[in-house]
Amino acid sequence: MHTVWKGSISFGLVNIPVKLHTATENKDIKLRQLHKECNTPINYQKVCSGCKKEVQSEDIVKAYEYSKNKFVVLDDEELEKLKKENEDKAVEIIDFVKLEEIDPIYFERSYFMAPDSGGGKAYSLLRKALLESGKIGVAKIMIRSKEQLAIVRVFEELLVMETIHFPDEVRSAKDVPNIPSEPVVVQKELDTALMLVDQLTTTFEPEKYTDDYRTALMELIEEKKTGKQTVTVSDKQPVAPSNVTDLMSALQASLDKTKKKKPAPRKRVAKAKTS
Repeated sequence: MHTVWKGSISFGLVNIPVKLHTATENKDIKLRQLHKECNTPINYQKVCSGCKKEVQSEDIVKAYEYSKNKFVVLDDEELEKLKKENEDKAVEIIDFVKLEEIDPIYFERSYFMAPDSGGGKAYSLLRKALLESGKIGVAKIMIRSKEQLAIVRVFEELLVMETIHFPDEVRSAKDVPNIPSEPVVVQKELDTALMLVDQLTTTFEPEKYTDDYRTALMELIEEKKTGKQTVTVSDKQPVAPSNVTDLMSALQASLDKTKKKKPAPRKRVAKAKTS
C-alpha cells in the first residue's frame, strides 16, 4: 500500500513515528474524450489568455487574486520555505473529544495509520487509550502543502486519521435558500412515517450496497469489447506543415495566380514598305 505521508504524531510526551496510507479509493470509470471525426484523443493545452500562446510549466508562476485582475505573485522559494516550516512540526494531538460531537459534514478523507520503525509500542498504547476512554484525538497535519485539521480514532485493529474541514470551510446552513418553515404536522401522518422508518430499520451492512450504475457501465463496455465495437487510434499523428512549407505554398500560389492574370504578349505585325 502506497505511503502518502511519513512523520510522527504525539500526545503528551509520547511520540509515535507513523506512515499514512489512503484508506479509500475512487472507483469512478474514467471516460476519455475523442474527436468524433477521427477517434483521436483530445489534448488539453495550457494557453495564455492574453497572448494566446501555449505555456510551458517553467513559464508559470503562482499568484493570489485579491481583487478582479489584481494578483500577488508568490515564488516557489517562498512557498517551499513556508511549507517546510510547517512540515517540520510534529503532529500533536491537541484535544480528546467524543466522536459523536463532530457532525459528519466536517469529515473529508480517511487514511490508515501504520507505525513506522520503532513505533509499534507507542502506537499500541495510543490505540488502547482511545478504546478504553471512548474518545478520539484532534490534531493538525500538513499534507500536500495544506494544513489540515484531523481526528485520530480506532477502526477495527488499527488507527485511522480522518482529515476534517476547518469551521470556516463549512458553509452556514442559514445561507441555503428556499427552506420551508416547519409546518403543522398531522399526527396520523407522523405515525405512518415512523412506522415506515421502523419497518426499514436494520443493521448497517456496507457490503450490501453496490454502485449499480458503475456495474451497468462496465457491463456495457465489456459487451462492446466482445462485439468488436471498438476504435483504434493510429500511433502516427499527422505532422503539421512547417512555416517554410506554408510560405512556399503561398508564394507558389501567388505566382501561379499572377501568371494567369498577366495578358499574353502581342505579336508585332511588320509594316508594309511603300515605294
